Amino acid sequence: MYVGLLTVSLGNMPLKEKAKWASEQGFKSLEIACWPADNSRDYSSCDIDVENFSKEQAEEIKAYFKEYGLTISSLAYYDNNLINDLSKRKEINNHFKRCVDAAVLLEVPAVGTFVGRNIDKSIEDNFDEFEKVFVDLVGYAEERGIKVIIENCAMQGWQVKGLPGTISFAPELWREMFRRVPNKNFGLNYDPSHLHSMLMDYISPIKEFKDRIFHVHAKDAEVFEDKLKQYGAFNKQLNSSSEDFGYWRYRMPGLGQIDWAQLIKELKKIGYDGVISIEHEDPVYEGSEEKVKAGLTLGINYLNKLV
Repeated sequence: MYVGLLTVSLGNMPLKEKAKWASEQGFKSLEIACWPADNSRDYSSCDIDVENFSKEQAEEIKAYFKEYGLTISSLAYYDNNLINDLSKRKEINNHFKRCVDAAVLLEVPAVGTFVGRNIDKSIEDNFDEFEKVFVDLVGYAEERGIKVIIENCAMQGWQVKGLPGTISFAPELWREMFRRVPNKNFGLNYDPSHLHSMLMDYISPIKEFKDRIFHVHAKDAEVFEDKLKQYGAFNKQLNSSSEDFGYWRYRMPGLGQIDWAQLIKELKKIGYDGVISIEHEDPVYEGSEEKVKAGLTLGINYLNKLV
């Protein structure tokens, strides 16, 4: 097992510069952000323009990653593959496929995304659309030897305030997901912070989904018991913001409440020896490049003691 990072948090810094800095801090792998160049989503960046990506560009990236002693754990494009706007859905689905094509050129094993949700339908009713869309997307990746990894974030409020924006955030939903699309290249980018923030067990699912955990996000979270008693399970309803999640917030690994030693122990039990990739969304270490780098350094120093 080894520690990597998702490149989004380092902003518009050129990929080669991100790679050099990460290598100097002791990171072993990068999860490269591949959102479209024209994209305004928060926590996104375009480190590789997959719509205009060539074999020559891939060889250049592979060369300096080798120089810096880094691998690429996955390409990251987390968007709504089930969005209710069918024209936009087609764009998103096609961009995902371009990410798969780029992964082939780079010899990267996986592409990460969200399932998403058609917000006009219930979560249950979304699964028929999910099956149609993801049989195609997962099949496209499978034909090219690429794994598809789903991060288990609820994306609450993504389309409608208070409602989950994805249909893949809990074990009961994963069971249905893998029943509908059973391909062996379809799995999880397992992130314990989302389970913990929703007051769920993040340890026991590891054993059940041992054959589906292909990638792991290292993001911590803390639940404020006093605020939970005030807001309840539906969380804060008034004047919420990206800086104030109500009864919980994300933290760097080691600063929240995730038992990383136990989690890593359980991952080792199932034979997982892949990346633990830091996804930096800690509001305490945001706002400047200096703060972001300080947070990432803190995270790797903590995790390296455990892996």
